[in-house]
Amino acid sequence: MQGAQMGEALPPWLKRGLADLFPAGESGDPDQSLAARLKQAAGAERPLRIKLGIDPTGSDIHLGHSILFRKLRAFQDAGHTAVLIIGDFTARIGDPSGRSATRVQLSAAEVEANADTYLVQLGLGQPPEQSLLDFTTPGRLEVRRNSEWLAGLDLPQVIELLGTSTVGQMLAKEEFANRYGSGTPISLHEFLYPLLQGYDSVAVASDLELGGTDQKFNVAMGRDLQRHFGQRPQFGLLLPILPGLDGVQKMSKSLGNTVGLKEGPLAMYSKLEKVPDVVAEQYLTLLTDLDPDHWPTSPRERQKALALAITAARHGLEAASAAQADAANLVAGEMAAQTVPETSLAPVTFPAKAFHLLSALGLCASSSEARRQIQGGGVRLDGEKLTDVNRSFSAASELEGRVLQLGKKTFLRLVA
Repeated sequence: MQGAQMGEALPPWLKRGLADLFPAGESGDPDQSLAARLKQAAGAERPLRIKLGIDPTGSDIHLGHSILFRKLRAFQDAGHTAVLIIGDFTARIGDPSGRSATRVQLSAAEVEANADTYLVQLGLGQPPEQSLLDFTTPGRLEVRRNSEWLAGLDLPQVIELLGTSTVGQMLAKEEFANRYGSGTPISLHEFLYPLLQGYDSVAVASDLELGGTDQKFNVAMGRDLQRHFGQRPQFGLLLPILPGLDGVQKMSKSLGNTVGLKEGPLAMYSKLEKVPDVVAEQYLTLLTDLDPDHWPTSPRERQKALALAITAARHGLEAASAAQADAANLVAGEMAAQTVPETSLAPVTFPAKAFHLLSALGLCASSSEARRQIQGGGVRLDGEKLTDVNRSFSAASELEGRVLQLGKKTFLRLVA
């Protein structure tokens, strides 16, 4: 954590999980101190405008993404206005952050379809207590698409934007610097991404922008452009990147270490109660509101507490409690957890479909038999029925530690 504002001046809900805040001045200047800006807004009875931009380059949101939405919801609950920007224009360029090569550009139709699924997963059409964001309380949410202002920019306006930055500044961005140094091509349109994303802050008159720690360059660009266009610069508030279920690499669907928001209660709980001890505290801090003073001291109880709290936040306490009981019954019903035999996933070639998994592990004599077992409801993964014979598992890490059940008597704990 950086700067004096990580101390007493900010409310606990805002400080929780904070990785960086800039500027972080100690004075009472509302342009340098977020605490002073909050106090000024309260005195003027003007809620702050809290910006979060998302580029819908995929169709699913996982818990790693949800960290930023949880903080945005905390601002909503404190009376401020969340400005959720759907990057339908910028998604067609692709954010170069964290990339070692140029992203594949998406079509407008692909982006819009993804955006629709994002909004549903965030809670569109649901009561606030059951959703990540509050879509219903008046004044708490604006959903904007940045094609509203970016699609209409003419060439002189684009040239003006380009004139606010230098090639040297762009190459100071780590991803660009690495690619330039290694001779990996950088397309000119990629230099436009930080500028267009920064211009979003101008278009919505943002007071504060949320982002992951990999987004500092883009958020700072928004501040620069607001100054250029005569606006009061926004604050940048950055949150950590969540480790995945492996406890090592960042949560990413391509790595098979995610928990998706669309997953059912049992699947969600079962995955979360197995998170490595080394990341349990991060999960508790970033994904729950549980008071650290009351966190269990036992590592196993911490796993169960975070699994229950996160599942309850998504599915309700009743469903989460039922999932906890079902997960316990899974391993305690037929045999104690310590006696569930382990089987190696080494024979399985990934990505693998469900029916192939059964046959590769020798649980079924053939793929056709495996299909029949699944279609007949005789196969469960962590207690949840596998119903889709073509369900795909991308990597062994996605199945590590999970219990595969065939019929009533065969239980196997999968190990990579």
